[in-house]
Amino acid sequence: QVQPVESGGGSVQPGESLRLSCQVSAYMGGSYCMGWFRQAPGKKREGVAGITRSGSTTYADSGKGRFTISQDSAKGTLYLELSSLKPEDTGMYYCAAKAPCWRGSVVLTPEEFDSWGKGTQVTVSS
Repeated sequence: QVQPVESGGGSVQPGESLRLSCQVSAYMGGSYCMGWFRQAPGKKREGVAGITRSGSTTYADSGKGRFTISQDSAKGTLYLELSSLKPEDTGMYYCAAKAPCWRGSVVLTPEEFDSWGKGTQVTVSS
């Protein structure tokens, strides 16, 4: 199956914003769950945010109030808006998909997802 493809990462200063995108059109034909994860060097991969086909969103505590997940099914694209970025947000950000997925809300654990992109790097540093 076609892998998700992330883009939009970069190097920013603390307090700045970024928008990550992920091409997931291959997974949007029926029921699905989508998620964003991140992994810092030497740390486990952790969930950041998730969204279902119906638009139900889930956020990890680390991003609540600062990160926003959204989707555009017409464009086959998943987004993650990152704002008020902190140095501890630095890491590789991955897009993940699970289809079919009948959950009412996303469970933000890596084991829940079947398909992964290769990641896009986000670096927050002054």
